[in-house]
Amino acid sequence: MNFSKTDFDKDLDEIAEKFKNNIKLLDRSYRLKTYKQCFVGSEAVDYLVQSGATANREDAVLLGNAFLEMHLIEHVLRDHPFKDDYLFYRFVGENERGNYSIDETTGESIKWDNFLGAVEKVQDESLQPRLPQPDFESLNPKDQHVAKHVWPMDKYNTVLLNYVHPPEWKDPNPNKKDGSSTYDLVVIGAGVGGLITAAGSAGIGAKVAMIEENLLGGDCLNVGCVPSKAFIHCANMAYSVKGDTKRLEEAGIFVNPETVKVDFEKVMERVRKIRAEISQHDSAERYSAELGVEVYIGRGKFTSEKSVIVNGRTLYFKRAVIATGGYPILIPMTGLKELHERSISVDPTDEPRPIVTTNETFFNMTKQPKNMVVIGAGVIGMELAQSMQRLGTHVTVLGRSGKILPKEDEDMAELVKTQMIRDGVSFNLSIAEYKTIKLTGRVLDNGYPEMEMTFVEKGKAGETKLIFDSLLIAAGRRPNVTGMELELAKVDFDTKRGLLVNDKLQTTNPRIYGVGDCCSEFKFTHAADFMARTVIRNALFFGKGKMSDLLIPYATFTTPEIASVGLYGKDLEERGIEYRVFEKHFKDNDRSICDDTKEGFIRFRVDAKKDTILGCSIVGEGAGNMIGEVTLAMQSSTGLGSLASVIHPYPTTSEAIRQAGDAYNKTKLTTTVKSLLRGIVKFQS
Repeated sequence: MNFSKTDFDKDLDEIAEKFKNNIKLLDRSYRLKTYKQCFVGSEAVDYLVQSGATANREDAVLLGNAFLEMHLIEHVLRDHPFKDDYLFYRFVGENERGNYSIDETTGESIKWDNFLGAVEKVQDESLQPRLPQPDFESLNPKDQHVAKHVWPMDKYNTVLLNYVHPPEWKDPNPNKKDGSSTYDLVVIGAGVGGLITAAGSAGIGAKVAMIEENLLGGDCLNVGCVPSKAFIHCANMAYSVKGDTKRLEEAGIFVNPETVKVDFEKVMERVRKIRAEISQHDSAERYSAELGVEVYIGRGKFTSEKSVIVNGRTLYFKRAVIATGGYPILIPMTGLKELHERSISVDPTDEPRPIVTTNETFFNMTKQPKNMVVIGAGVIGMELAQSMQRLGTHVTVLGRSGKILPKEDEDMAELVKTQMIRDGVSFNLSIAEYKTIKLTGRVLDNGYPEMEMTFVEKGKAGETKLIFDSLLIAAGRRPNVTGMELELAKVDFDTKRGLLVNDKLQTTNPRIYGVGDCCSEFKFTHAADFMARTVIRNALFFGKGKMSDLLIPYATFTTPEIASVGLYGKDLEERGIEYRVFEKHFKDNDRSICDDTKEGFIRFRVDAKKDTILGCSIVGEGAGNMIGEVTLAMQSSTGLGSLASVIHPYPTTSEAIRQAGDAYNKTKLTTTVKSLLRGIVKFQS
C-alpha cells in the first residue's frame, strides 16, 4: 500500500496505522529461542521504502525510531534502537493489532510532540565555550527592536529593497474560504536561520510559509557580514598604500602617502553596490518562484499554540520556527536615545542629523567623519574601529572591561590592540559610567553636527569630556523576542537570553523551535545556518540533532585576524579538565617570513593524556581561513599527533598546524624510547 502526498499531510498516527496493518508478523527463531509474532528490522525498512513511505533506507530508519519512541514498537529484548539489520521487533501491547496510540503512562493520545522532549538545560559536555554576554542590567526589559533604516535611496539601495522588501509584494493566495492557510512549517524571520530553514524544508516537499517584517537576508546581508567585509577590504587596501609605507619600502616599493586619497563616498558606494549584487540570492521572488516558499512580508504574531496572524490572515501550522535574530542595544546615557532617534529620522527638515549609529545604520553614512567614538570593544566595535581609522577618521574606543575582544585569550587580543594603536586608534577601556551626550551646536564642514560626551573613569575624580562628530554603539546585542505574542503560543522567553529552548532547539511549545540569535549566545551567521539544518531534521524527520553537538568556529576580521574553535583555557579550567598547550609562531614559518606577516601564532589545547584537540586559537594573517582545518580535525576526532602526517604545500602558513603536530609527537619521545631507537639504529648493517 503506497503512502500518497495527502498521507504525509495527516497525523503521524495515521502513517503508523498503515505500517502496523501491513508489516508481516511471524514467529521467528534465533539461537534456539523463538520470538512470537515479530518482524525483522531490515524487512520493515524494505517495506517502508517500497511502499513510498520514505525516500530511502536512512529515512526509513528515522521513521522506525520514531515508532519506537512512540512506544508503538520495541526490540524483542529491548536492547536495540530500530536498525536496518536482522534484528527482531514487535508491536507493543501483547502483539495485538489495536489502539496503539495511547501513552500508557499518561493515558493521552501519542502525537509527534510526545517524542521530541521537553525544554532542558544543555549539559556542559560539548566543545562549545562560554561566551561573554552584554550587560543588560540597566536596560529596559520591554525595549523593542527598531526597524533597520536604509539610506541613501540611490540606485543600489533601490535594487536592494526591490529584492528583499519589494514594495508591491502580494501575499500568497489563501487555500481556505475564510482566508486562512495551513502549512507544514511556518518560519518567522528571514535572516540566515529562517532562509535556510524555509528553503531546506520546502526542498524536501514540505509546505512552508516564511514571514519577514523588514528585510529578507537579515543582518548578514543588510548590516552585517556582507557590508562589513566589503568595507574592511577597502580599509585594508588603503592601509597597504597609505599607512604601511615602511613595509612597502623594505620591499623596494616607494609610495608618497600624501598623494594617496581616500574617497569615503566612493568606499560606501562600493559597499552598497556589493550588497545589492548579492541581495538577489535572498530575494522574495527567488524564494517564492524558485524555492517553493510562500513568502509573507509583514509582522507575524502568534494567536494560539498552532497559529500565527500576518497581514490579517491566519496561518495554521504543524510546526513553526522562530528565527527573528537580535538587535544592537543602546547603553544607558542621558541624551543618547534622543540623538539616536534623530539620526534615523526620515523627516527631510531635520537636518543636519547627528551620526549616532549601530551596526544597523553604520553603512548609511556617506560623508566621512573626522572623529569617531566607538563604545564597545567586541568584534563589531574592533572591526569597524580599525577600518575607520585606516580610512582616515580618528577613532577612540571606549569600554568598561579593561580589555578588548574579551572572549579571546588576552595575549592574542593584545596583538590586535597593539596593531590598532599603531594604526592610530586611541583606547580608554576603564569607563565607570557614561553620563551624558549632547550637541555642541557646531556643524563641521562635512555636514555633521559636533557632539560632546561626558563620562566617569575608574579611579579618577570628576568627569571626562570628549568631542567628536560620529558615534558607533557596539556594546552588545539583544535577542529579538518581543512583540510576537509568544505568550499566546505558550512559548517561554527571557528578554536577555531569548527563547528558552532545549538542546534540540525546541521551545516550551513542542511544535515551535528557535534558530539563531534569538535563542543562542553563538551569534554568528554560520551558527544560525547549522542550527537551521538541525531544526529541519528534528521538526520534520524525527531527528535528535543537538545544539551541543555543533562545533562552531568563529573569526574576528581585524588585522591581525583572530579565529577560534572549541574550548578556551578558562573553560577547561572551570570544568576541571587537565590539558596541555602546543604553540607554533609565525615568526618561524617560512611563508610568513616571505610575506612579512610574522606576527602571531597558533595555540592548540589538547587533552593532558592524549592528543585529542579540545580547542584551538589562531592570531595572524589568514587565521579565519586556517581554522577550518582544525575544525575538521576536531569534528572527525583526528588528534593533533595525526595532523603531523598531513602534507601541506610548501611554503604556506598552514604548515604551522602540521608543525604543532610535530611538537606534540616529540613529547612521546621519552628517554626510554630514544634509547630504544638509538639501539635499533646501531644494529642496522
